[in-house]
Amino acid sequence: MKVLEREEGELALRIARGALEAHLAGTAYRLPPAPQVFREKRGVFVTLTEQGMLRGCIGLPLPLLPLGDALIEAAVSAGTGDPRFPPISREEMGEIRLEVTVLSVPELLECPPAERPQKVEVGRHGLIMRGRGRSGLLLPQVATEYHWTATEFLEHTCGKSGLPPGCWKLPDVEVLTFEGQIFSEPE
Repeated sequence: MKVLEREEGELALRIARGALEAHLAGTAYRLPPAPQVFREKRGVFVTLTEQGMLRGCIGLPLPLLPLGDALIEAAVSAGTGDPRFPPISREEMGEIRLEVTVLSVPELLECPPAERPQKVEVGRHGLIMRGRGRSGLLLPQVATEYHWTATEFLEHTCGKSGLPPGCWKLPDVEVLTFEGQIFSEPE
């Protein structure tokens, strides 16, 4: 995965904010001129906070859209489609802080289930848990923020996926890891 330069990360934040603000204003958003990386298919998440509290987080874990288009979709969805929160209003936008996480392609953790905690690197890996018709994802920064061990991270990802506690120990449940490059607006 090509790592984005600082300027590209700042542009990603401007695109996400611009797309959400345009959507809330009922106007069309057009991507500004951007480097080639914004035309490459990438997974991305947009996280919104207000006064340090989560206000929305949605993304595309797989590289299905060009990064520029994925940013637009994730930003609008995080602001208006996260079922955990009411949609953001135009008036709130001045208080909203955005974070963009550009993802590497998820990779299946190839080891016996009992060895999964040893293969998960807290602070580096994000996790996707899937099995039994369910799936869930936690970004790499979540485990760091809560000071979780690898085992705790796996447990919380079970919960996020709607699977029972300890499901990461089951051979019919897949665990995938990915990395994320994080760009945040200043406080």
